[in-house]
Amino acid sequence: MNWTLNIRLRVLTLLSCGLLAASVWGTAAPAQAAAAPACGSGDHGLLQQLQAKHSAAEETPLSFTDIQFLSGDTGRAAGSGFMIGTSDGGCHFQKIYEGQWNFRQISFPDNVHGWALASVKEGTDAYLIATADGGSTWKRISETAVGFERIAFTDSKHGFGYVRAFTYYTEDGGLSWSQIKTPANTRGAEFSSRSNGWAVVVAPGEGYRIMKTTDGGASWKLSLKSAFAYPEYGRVYAKGDQVYAFLYGGTGMSQTSYSLYASSNQGGKWNRVIAEDTAGGGPAPGSGTALLKKGPASGKPGNMQLVGNSTAFLVGYSPAGEKVAVGRTFTGGRQWANLPPIAGFDGIISFPDSKDGWMAVRGQNSSSLYATKDGGATWKVKFTFKGTEQ
Repeated sequence: MNWTLNIRLRVLTLLSCGLLAASVWGTAAPAQAAAAPACGSGDHGLLQQLQAKHSAAEETPLSFTDIQFLSGDTGRAAGSGFMIGTSDGGCHFQKIYEGQWNFRQISFPDNVHGWALASVKEGTDAYLIATADGGSTWKRISETAVGFERIAFTDSKHGFGYVRAFTYYTEDGGLSWSQIKTPANTRGAEFSSRSNGWAVVVAPGEGYRIMKTTDGGASWKLSLKSAFAYPEYGRVYAKGDQVYAFLYGGTGMSQTSYSLYASSNQGGKWNRVIAEDTAGGGPAPGSGTALLKKGPASGKPGNMQLVGNSTAFLVGYSPAGEKVAVGRTFTGGRQWANLPPIAGFDGIISFPDSKDGWMAVRGQNSSSLYATKDGGATWKVKFTFKGTEQ
């Protein structure tokens, strides 16, 4: 009995020191000292050879093409030939993958299963690849290149693939796909489930139409009209009761005009949140009063992140002004605030909840990961690739 008790006590001691901890990437972690080192900074000593090779060839630092965080502590960031991750809020980062794949977009519904659109180095065609060990190893799912512009997997089997005019669905982890019927002249769609979806439809010479389906594309109903002389394309984000529709105007002089519409009741009622006219892009689509005439950073819109039924974040960036900022709402778009900017040319955000968020920012001669604990009001740098000039 004493021997058994001693063994149990030793196991508990090892667990408390982290010696028997499992890696978040799906494999056993090596033993660590009980006293963990202080939080790292800079590039955390990762990917030294890849950094040097890239800087010599491109004369720019490595950069991040996509990020995804499952919580404030745990997430991944990927780029050309690499993927890194953290499980302690950016105190430490680990190399998850280094190899032939240049990641364009990643989709991890959990911490083990993931998919990506990626090209082989020096190539331009995108392939669908998948991992079952958190991103350490990848298997090509598509034998030939795919035309998907983006993907979104909801679990280990089900997911959506999008091109501007069409939407596809898989039930076997991407091995096979079926097309979902969308309206004619669709120029951007989004499905929050197999049954519920949205489509941005262009009516030449008239403007944009936001259409809604609740039966998997069998039928579509008009939800919103927005007048515009030269409609081209849009983007919808939907989660829970929230729906946001980006309707794009023209682009010129590194400027893009756009309108952002929001609904907090699944399209029952819409309000115009942002209507940004630009000198280079012309007027924003639509008419009527908008909450704001400028989006975050008074620049181009980036990606959105929706949290729950009332919170949403939008990143915006101004290449000419060299600033990146986040806009947010906690009221389903009924109120909106553009937050203070930081220096940079463009950005990508990932917000797992209403307070914790991450942003990848490309600067003049650096590419950095920032974290926020106050919903984007302030940011702290956690990881940085620097160019040879710094």
